[in-house]
Amino acid sequence: MAEEKKKGFFGRLVQGLTKTRDNIVSGLDSIFSGFSKIDDDFYEELEEILIMGDLGVRATEEILDSLREKVKEQHIKEPAECKQLLIDSIKEQMQVEKAAYRFETEKSVVLVVGVNGVGKTTTIGKLAGKLTAEGKKVILAGADTFRAAAGEQLKEWANRGGVQMVGGTEGADPGSVVFDAIAAAKARSADVLLVDTAGRLHNKKNLMNELGKINKILENEYPDAFRETLVVLDATTGQNALAQAREFSEVTNITGIVLTKMDGTAKGGIAVAIQSELSVPVKYIGVGETIDDLEKFDSDAFVEALFSQN
Repeated sequence: MAEEKKKGFFGRLVQGLTKTRDNIVSGLDSIFSGFSKIDDDFYEELEEILIMGDLGVRATEEILDSLREKVKEQHIKEPAECKQLLIDSIKEQMQVEKAAYRFETEKSVVLVVGVNGVGKTTTIGKLAGKLTAEGKKVILAGADTFRAAAGEQLKEWANRGGVQMVGGTEGADPGSVVFDAIAAAKARSADVLLVDTAGRLHNKKNLMNELGKINKILENEYPDAFRETLVVLDATTGQNALAQAREFSEVTNITGIVLTKMDGTAKGGIAVAIQSELSVPVKYIGVGETIDDLEKFDSDAFVEALFSQN
């Protein structure tokens, strides 16, 4: 059953990456078949397509350095033989450590940040549902009290997943919501406390103060809980998502990335760029609206789906 589900997600991923694949892979294929030798022009063309596919400059340089090394070591002369080596080099760039999901195995607090409109509240709801399905006791804290609809939306997800929610009232103090949520988490011996936070990047100082206050409350009231901070980004925005991730990393310590809307983008290569530029792993990706459409990021599956011939 799990295997079938995995296959189902892989199928959706293959489908979801269609635009990205058309954007990147067709160009790469024409280079692999169009060049008769591996020279500077060949690498230059590869570089251009990878950068245009939103893989970013740093990731592209590292992928091509790795490719050059493999070509040299294996004495490869034919451009067509480079394709699998390129795929392997991209996979290496994207590896996610096993320890990346430590928060699932011990008592933890997961802060979720991200600007409005990227699918942050939905992601928290899906994550709560997934963790609950795994037998974890989850508490939701609605600390995005700035946006009127955020609390209602989160409440809907909480009800759907049978999860207790604290807060969510517009205008309430986010710090006191987190304080109350910690008390609830302790009282119910919760495994995971998921905290929705406001995403007002245009007012960075306020956001920094707010997150600083939340972090301080967590340190004082819940010091033994493992801490995770995930930033939710919309893959369809490409380089803009990378810029947002960078800005959030300036106001708080980001430990992981969730990329949503992968099924609607020609810019799926941004997953590679963000991980490389920020040295922060992509931990989850979303390719649709249902609870099953949020999955742990698997670099091998992602790259295989990207280069899939289906």
